[in-house]
Amino acid sequence: MTKAVFKTYAPGQLQLLPPSWDEKIGKAHPVRIVNSVIDKLDLSDLYESYEGGGTSAYHPKMLLKGIIFGYINNIYSSRRIEEAIKSNIHFIWLCADNEPDHNTINRFRGKKVAPVLKGIFKQIVLLLAEEGLVSLKDQYVDGTKMEASANRYTFVWGNAIKTNKEKMGKQLDELWQYAQTVATEEMKDTSAIDFKIIDAEKVNQTVSAIEEAIKDKPIPAKIRQKLDYAKKNYPKKLDEYKIKEQILNGRNSYSKTDTDATFMRMKEDHMKNGQLKPAYNLQVSTNNQVITNYDIYPNPTDTLTLPSHIDSFCALYGQAPETITADSGYGSEQNYEYLEEKKITAYVKYSYFHQEQRGIREKKYPFAQEHLYYNPEKDCYTCPMGQQMKNIGSYTKKNANGFEQTLTKYQAQNCNDCPLRNACHKSSENRIIEVNHRLNRHKQIARANLTSEEGIMHRKQRPQDIEATFGNIKQNKGFRRFMTRGKKKVATEFGLIAIAHNLKKKASGKGTSSYLNPINRLYTPYIIRHILDLFNKITVK
Repeated sequence: MTKAVFKTYAPGQLQLLPPSWDEKIGKAHPVRIVNSVIDKLDLSDLYESYEGGGTSAYHPKMLLKGIIFGYINNIYSSRRIEEAIKSNIHFIWLCADNEPDHNTINRFRGKKVAPVLKGIFKQIVLLLAEEGLVSLKDQYVDGTKMEASANRYTFVWGNAIKTNKEKMGKQLDELWQYAQTVATEEMKDTSAIDFKIIDAEKVNQTVSAIEEAIKDKPIPAKIRQKLDYAKKNYPKKLDEYKIKEQILNGRNSYSKTDTDATFMRMKEDHMKNGQLKPAYNLQVSTNNQVITNYDIYPNPTDTLTLPSHIDSFCALYGQAPETITADSGYGSEQNYEYLEEKKITAYVKYSYFHQEQRGIREKKYPFAQEHLYYNPEKDCYTCPMGQQMKNIGSYTKKNANGFEQTLTKYQAQNCNDCPLRNACHKSSENRIIEVNHRLNRHKQIARANLTSEEGIMHRKQRPQDIEATFGNIKQNKGFRRFMTRGKKKVATEFGLIAIAHNLKKKASGKGTSSYLNPINRLYTPYIIRHILDLFNKITVK
């Protein structure tokens, strides 16, 4: 029987010439990409954040490389990054045998990197653009909700504050009316008080005036109890509500453990009960699955975020994108106006675009306003029975962002005895429709853009560009919940994720795409059609 032979295994054996770490690292390993890209960056702003004096500090370039490589490998905790730097051969090579502890890593990430991170992110994107991996001309924009690192069950609701203040005002008004009833003579010189808007000062003045008027009157214990309660609790509560309203800043809610986070309805709803969770609205621009810009917002809807998101893109790169492609969540009059002013070609869907293209909406709502004929010369609509619907006036209204919209009303002449009345409208009067002509004009332009060959190409590219980016971050990188609290810290956290994502795309070799070639983009549909025509001719022959 042949005896087994084993390779030499001597862990305690000393080596005369130990191998270098570099020999152990593959030539195409992502750690080399991180090393080479960071070495090309201008980190002067980061260096200037260090003050002289004291002991020597760990080199900021080494710390930046270690943190980014940790994020590439789905390591986000400072303690786990510290452990990897001491034990993982790739981290050891990248950090050149330096061993910073988790406190050093966390301080560097939170205090040193945070103010300059967007500039570092910009430099990396521009390097990738120089290599042809990304273009700044065509941008695909979308948002996703990311859960905040906050307690899900400690919250403040704006509507609750509003309701409680209304109850306080109503209670004070009842006490005031009672005082005027029982002390008519004493309160005849007092002026009327509006309790719709109240504060601590108004409560104190009101309670003092009521107490002065009824001090010699026989007052029921229940009234005295209400008055004492208002005097003791209302001013304190109103001061508390004032602080909370300042924190809300127009939002409808916030978490007590992260006041920048707003309660939003998440797609990840395991309880299937529509549970709200504290979260941030993350807005991202991509091209070729490379993140080119990111912003953090507290409002749950995407509609109001587009102008400021594009403004931040322009401020970052000193230029506006040529095209913007987005879903119907961004299809508002304000956004269309903004993109038109910026001279950006908008491939932005509006509500019911897909239903309109498939003819579903016309079948379901044949008498809807958008299906009625409009005569621009006479400025009137024609109802389904052929009657003219004349202009009866216009009015303006403001949205939550302060943007003014002009709506024009048109009314039918006589709906009595109309056979289509029940199907046409439910009003007991003659039918009135409200039309936003400016929005209709933008929809007409958007429809032409979206249904053009260039628009169809962008619509097909959008989901595989931006949606794939979100899928990679949430599923592959396992990043579904922020670890830090506060908008600024959260922005820093995602900035590092974005840099790691972009460098991983470069390292994987999947960033290069013929899509970036404008000739391919424009003529691919024609080439495919030409090939199909030739194939059909050959088949027929």
